[in-house]
Amino acid sequence: MAVKNDMHVLVLGGGVLGVSSALELTKRGAKVTLLTEAALCSGASGRSLSWLNSAGERSKPYHALRMAGIDRYRTLFAADPTRDWLRFDGGLCWPANDVAGTQTRHAYEKAHGYDSHLITPATVAQVDKGVDPQAMAEEAIFNPGEGWVSLPHLIAHLSGQFRALGGEIIEHAGKASVIAEQGRAKGIRYDKGEIAADAVLVACGPWTPDVVAPLGVTLPNGSPVSMLVITEASDQPLKTVLNTPRAAVRPNPGKRYALDHDWYENDIKLQADGTYQIEESVVAQLAQEASKLLRAGTPLKAESWKLGLKPIPGDGDPVLGELEKVPGCFVAFTHSGATLALIVGELLADEIVTGEKHPMLAAFRAERFG
Repeated sequence: MAVKNDMHVLVLGGGVLGVSSALELTKRGAKVTLLTEAALCSGASGRSLSWLNSAGERSKPYHALRMAGIDRYRTLFAADPTRDWLRFDGGLCWPANDVAGTQTRHAYEKAHGYDSHLITPATVAQVDKGVDPQAMAEEAIFNPGEGWVSLPHLIAHLSGQFRALGGEIIEHAGKASVIAEQGRAKGIRYDKGEIAADAVLVACGPWTPDVVAPLGVTLPNGSPVSMLVITEASDQPLKTVLNTPRAAVRPNPGKRYALDHDWYENDIKLQADGTYQIEESVVAQLAQEASKLLRAGTPLKAESWKLGLKPIPGDGDPVLGELEKVPGCFVAFTHSGATLALIVGELLADEIVTGEKHPMLAAFRAERFG
């Protein structure tokens, strides 16, 4: 139930970070208007593998934030375990011919309490009978606490709550810019005019650095092109998220699978109109690579695919919180938008409404770039 305050906040971005933050702001009593250039979930959130994890090596603050993010998803899952768009059936990962690297990563994960187990082809059926043991490396890592979410479904869920609490969504708003007066954010300007506000949150995925650049803020942008493939309905029984040398695979609602990787990055071509294209044969090859990972059954076939930039800050870590150069302007720019969406929305909403900086975001301020 929302409380009431007099603050008006504008959120730029219709992806999961923007929608989550908008909902949390509304719960805290703010009047919130969310603007998105096109439709909700038409950008990076619509083409995310959305694997919920904190696997591998990263800084302690980043790991803590990701674990808090997973915790919020577990709360959402517990509220309705029958949802087919949010599951916690674990993740299975192996690199190409690198047993020593696998063991080193496993030891690293165990050292900071991350649930991590070494799996072999002989034991893989104990964690997922859908994986073909002949496709595996000599050893793999199974992380049973990991899961996945379908971001289009999550965004529909969150935006429904947002609207029910009185939040306003303006879709197909076109390009928008932040209005700053005397060094402070005062609103936004877009195709249909200007909207004044007490604070602005920029959550525009890979375009976030471009939006804040006119304000004199430089955010290094390492966003690469990427592709997410959704398969046709399949009889394959895979439950876990797979990350392997030639394909990443996760279940998707409707007995489908979501696929991605990076080996075909150079095959994605930028068109004159700003869109991206890839040969259908490359899409089919990714589906074939994913099919090799699964036990005998109907081979996976691509039903649809989306192409575009994957948001990654220049140093790989999230950029979160208020800009010191432009008080009243906040940013949310991260590669791990799926894992962090719920917790970041919560923490940013608290900061915006109270003006108090949250310690969990201290390592992720834009000012680290100087």
